[in-house]
Amino acid sequence: MKLYLDSFDVKSWQEWMPSGLFYGITTNPILAQRAGLFYSSINWPSKMASADKLNVKEFHIQVPSCDETAISFAAQRNEEAQNFNFNFVVKVPLTKEGVKLVPEMKRLGLSILMTACYHSKQYITADAIEADYIAPYFGRMEEAGLDAYDHMSLMKDLEKHSTNQCKILVASIRSLEQMMTLAAQGHVYFTISPSIAEELMNDDFTIKAVREFNEAALRVEV
Repeated sequence: MKLYLDSFDVKSWQEWMPSGLFYGITTNPILAQRAGLFYSSINWPSKMASADKLNVKEFHIQVPSCDETAISFAAQRNEEAQNFNFNFVVKVPLTKEGVKLVPEMKRLGLSILMTACYHSKQYITADAIEADYIAPYFGRMEEAGLDAYDHMSLMKDLEKHSTNQCKILVASIRSLEQMMTLAAQGHVYFTISPSIAEELMNDDFTIKAVREFNEAALRVEV
């Protein structure tokens, strides 16, 4: 199982990455906006340095558009990432325009994640273009009225027969129950919010048991 922290909030990185729970960090323009950042003016080397200090193994950055500027954006981020120890992954939307960007990005030696997936058929596209990852938006799929679990099950079957081993990184998880059900289906890559991480790490009965252990350990003989 590999988990990724879905956040652009450096305070959340500092809180969660030292736990060893997360393999990497995923970001996008909406997460940047929620963190009070303007995507066009982000100091990427500074953010990368913060991630690197926290021993992030993979750092995922989404292109700001699907036109030709996306290539130069990805190339620049890749050049900056060479100064750090993590693997840089560029996120590209699963549109016709986005798919057309991938061959050049592959020639540059970039690791690719195809993002904003809403349908199992899109796995075929991502695998055919030799993307490293595909990110289905599970919660948004459900909210759109799609049979998200059925699509995820079919994607898992497609992955088993993949010729290029495109990995499914499940995104847009809304609850721990969703994550557990998908993990039981065989999904092993998830990107989750800090709130889901909090739910994953804490259990009232465990906290109560530990409190009782601590109280017993502090008792003194009279």
